[in-house]
Amino acid sequence: MRALAPDPTSAAAGRAQAQADRWTGLGASDAAVWGACRGRGEAEYLTCVEPAGPAFRCSCPSRKVPCKHALGLAFLWADGAVPAGEEPQWVAAWRAGRGERRRGRPPGPPRDPEAAARRAERRGERVAAGAAELREWLADRIRGGLAGAAADEVHGVAARMVDAQAPGLASGLRRAAALIGQGRDWPGLLLTELALLHVLAEAATRLPELPDDLAATVRARLGFPVDTAEVLATGERVTDEWLVAAVTDEVGERLTTRRTWLRGRTSGRPALVLAFAPFGRPLPRTFPAGHAVRGTLAFYPGAAPLRALVADADEPVRAGRPAGDPVGTALARYADALGADPWLERWPVLLADVAPVAEEEGWVLVDPEGAALPLADRVDPWPLLAVSAGAPVTVAGEWSTAGLRPLTCWDGDRVVRL
Repeated sequence: MRALAPDPTSAAAGRAQAQADRWTGLGASDAAVWGACRGRGEAEYLTCVEPAGPAFRCSCPSRKVPCKHALGLAFLWADGAVPAGEEPQWVAAWRAGRGERRRGRPPGPPRDPEAAARRAERRGERVAAGAAELREWLADRIRGGLAGAAADEVHGVAARMVDAQAPGLASGLRRAAALIGQGRDWPGLLLTELALLHVLAEAATRLPELPDDLAATVRARLGFPVDTAEVLATGERVTDEWLVAAVTDEVGERLTTRRTWLRGRTSGRPALVLAFAPFGRPLPRTFPAGHAVRGTLAFYPGAAPLRALVADADEPVRAGRPAGDPVGTALARYADALGADPWLERWPVLLADVAPVAEEEGWVLVDPEGAALPLADRVDPWPLLAVSAGAPVTVAGEWSTAGLRPLTCWDGDRVVRL
């Protein structure tokens, strides 16, 4: 939640507001969180947060977006301290207005464009300074050798990147810290992670020089927020019949993330739709795997646009077995995307007629041409074997440097979520 704050002062002020006794009328639905925060004197500020956006609404006079009250409400929600309830009329009206804007009406101008520009400039300066500091630390660490790297040291640098409002750099450093001392190959894996961070830090110091699409990718990897209303109003729109290839949930300490992978039947475009919920709370309604939905997606900007928002969609219908790709075609698509976005963590694949085979180094999926993709180390192959009985099936999953993670398979027209 701290990454949503416009500056560290706002994050601290928001955390101070995250006390249930400061609020009345707290409630949460599948789509919104709301409450009234007591201010000075007898003032009460009506506050609402739409986590999936995220989007914020508060009646306080602050020009910061999100304000401390919205941040405090978001912290309370993430802590599981907001009870379920029925949306009051003012919340429903606000969300209905947002729905009208999503359906095509362009968003209005910021309340104070000059203040917004100044905030963006200040954050850009902080991020650039943090990136420069990270580059110096990486150079010193490589000169000193990776054998002397300590997780505590890396976590300390990650904390400084949080202070610099660069959560993307902080996340990469935390991933790097988790690799230290884990397995025989950890120095090579650590070097790979640090090399990608160095490229990102270098790009962060040269944002004005980069092409627009690449600059958008770098800003996203650094953790700059993108307003959903802007994406819906100006993002690239693609209308197609979208196959819901796979759905997977990732449960964190405080937040559950749902990734829904789509693939256009005509365009062939892959798309990722994200949904979020605090730990222990239900996720918003999403499309079921193995179905198809006719609709329009608005893509976030970037050199390899993948994440998208649903701008308009019909009801999903059950789909038959889709036409997948051979392994070579899937890897070529991945290579093109990786060339545009070297920080890509995962990529959707839809493989046709692949069979699970056990080899000396682990399980692989082999296509009729003999090309194979290895399963990730922690993937249990037995659910896939139980469905396929060793015969060729169509498989949708996530491909990364760790290997393939199968998520859905089709045995004939029967679809099984793995």
